[in-house]
Amino acid sequence: MSGFEPRLATYIAARMPQAAEVAVHDLTRISGGASRETYRFRLTWREEGQGRERRLILRRDPPASLIDTERRIEFEAYRAFAGSAVPVPQMLWLEEADEALDHPFFIAEEIAGFQASPALLFAPPYVSTLAELGERKWTILGEIAKADAAALGLTQIMAPVAADACWDRELSYWEKVLDDDAAEPLPITRAAIRWLRANPPPPAQKVGVVHGDFRTGNFLYDEAGGIHGVLDWEMCHLGDPLEDLGWSFNPVWSFGQGLAGGLLSREEAIAIWERASGLQADPAALHWWELFNCVKGQAIWISSARVFLDGGNREPITVYPPWALQNAQDRATLQVMGRL
Repeated sequence: MSGFEPRLATYIAARMPQAAEVAVHDLTRISGGASRETYRFRLTWREEGQGRERRLILRRDPPASLIDTERRIEFEAYRAFAGSAVPVPQMLWLEEADEALDHPFFIAEEIAGFQASPALLFAPPYVSTLAELGERKWTILGEIAKADAAALGLTQIMAPVAADACWDRELSYWEKVLDDDAAEPLPITRAAIRWLRANPPPPAQKVGVVHGDFRTGNFLYDEAGGIHGVLDWEMCHLGDPLEDLGWSFNPVWSFGQGLAGGLLSREEAIAIWERASGLQADPAALHWWELFNCVKGQAIWISSARVFLDGGNREPITVYPPWALQNAQDRATLQVMGRL
């Protein structure tokens, strides 16, 4: 990262006029994440004669991304939930121009000392607290669903949608991703799309905040089943809260455990979400959103493969999702359709 640290320090120093001797140390790329490059670093400076230090996170746009997202929406979604029942890291600075670090980015606090990897969950010490973690996970998702998007200021930056149009907007968007990026026929996914269009869900109970990628693996957890940070809001939008619930039930996120998110039975998770959100998970509507999320998942893996095939981004993270998940997502789609 030679040369990167001084540029980052210069940028931060310009935003901390009260600080002197601003320096960036130990800048390290965090593996994973194909829609943003993520780095952690240590910031030091002097202020009022005292040496100070803070651990921060940099999220920067890559040359080409697995999914097209709007960095301001992600930044503002984090800020909207600060201090709420939904734990999020503190946002500091958003930069939408390329000059400072070659690509747009934002900087946030690091929530240190916790885990995110699903791979650690199913062995000691974490495996004994999966029920508590599941309770916390779907309670937080219910809090997101319950949130007032207008009061949070998110209706000012996110595209509006009518309650009876949520399903069509999302399905049309991800169907176009498949149309544009697929390198081979996708008969299972196309069959799912035909069924979804022939059997639309009822209008959303409310148009609310949809995280867009709320799953095991996108939050920071501890050994007691606590969650200390909900991450990866880059697909956040306004829509039907059942979309988030359905994504959390995508079988690819069960990690071979036969449980929702690898944590709880589907029925337990629904009951927790309903209590926290004050909404009802109508079985037919939820089934529609679960199948939709299989289509969405496949579109994400296919678009990742397209980025790699076209040479826009040759990072291993862009080719790993389609290699690891495309067949699994087909099987998940068949499972949700009752055809497996």
